[in-house]
Amino acid sequence: MYTKALHRFAIATACCTFVLIFLGGLVTSTGSGLSVPDWPTTYGENMFTYPIDKWVGGIKYEHGHRLFASFVGFLTIVLTVWLVVKEKRKWVRWMGYAALTAVILQGVLGGLTVLFLLPTAVSVAHGMLAQSFFCLVSTIALVTSSWWRETANVLQEKSGRSLQVVALVATVAVFLQLTFGALLRHTYSGLSVPDFPLAHGQLFPVLTPEALASYNQQLINDGIKWNGDTPVVAYQIVIHLLHRYWAYVVAGLVFLLGYRMWKQVELPRNIRHTGGLLIGLIIAQFTLGILTILSRKEFVVTSFHVVIGALVLVTCCLSLISIARLRWLSENSTL
Repeated sequence: MYTKALHRFAIATACCTFVLIFLGGLVTSTGSGLSVPDWPTTYGENMFTYPIDKWVGGIKYEHGHRLFASFVGFLTIVLTVWLVVKEKRKWVRWMGYAALTAVILQGVLGGLTVLFLLPTAVSVAHGMLAQSFFCLVSTIALVTSSWWRETANVLQEKSGRSLQVVALVATVAVFLQLTFGALLRHTYSGLSVPDFPLAHGQLFPVLTPEALASYNQQLINDGIKWNGDTPVVAYQIVIHLLHRYWAYVVAGLVFLLGYRMWKQVELPRNIRHTGGLLIGLIIAQFTLGILTILSRKEFVVTSFHVVIGALVLVTCCLSLISIARLRWLSENSTL
């Protein structure tokens, strides 16, 4: 049975998760991850009663992120309980349990990033679990919608299969790209290559000790680094280029998926429009990636680059699930 209030609450939870990812992007983009060095307290005080007049510098980003994460955790508890009480489909109830488990684990990983002073593996896991949680709650919103229950068979078998393959490949590629992006942020590799479209004036820069010394001196001359800063090393440039060059592949795949969805006249109008949205999102994301480099990682630009990436992933994921749903209806209507 369709419950409008439950569906809308799931949408609200997904929207708040989107905001939370943006706030998390602000924390990393402003280097505020250890502005509050203890957890679960804030400078020894209760996190929820910490005085607002002490929210200064990076504390406002890190502490604000923690408070909003707690709010999203509360929404997830309510959503899970609501699903258990109202939802008749067992697999949807299990999605609620999975969301609750994920948000608890996410909180623990967030605490561990602070207690262990931002270890790369934990920080990357924290970031990617956030992306996965966003996909999960957004999927709950989709499967509790009236469209999910009322949609009819519209896809021909051959076209539906090929479109689903494209959607799957695009979704996996975007997830992998976001993983590279998280690795880039948490290894401080973002400006290890400060120029675009070339990299230190080359397509594939030389990584000899002499070349690295030259790159580091140029970074100092350009005011990106200072004397005494930790020098850029080879693996940071490799990570940066992996993220950069994989972006071309991802952009092509997402554009192809969006175009295929937009041109597939047999698809429902909302899914066709989603194809157009994907095209717009991937153009915006690619542009933000370029601006992130050219602006020397200006924190607002960088944070929007993080959150639009999450939106691209979720849109691909929901497109894949919607297409799979239509294929399932097509196959079962012929039984």
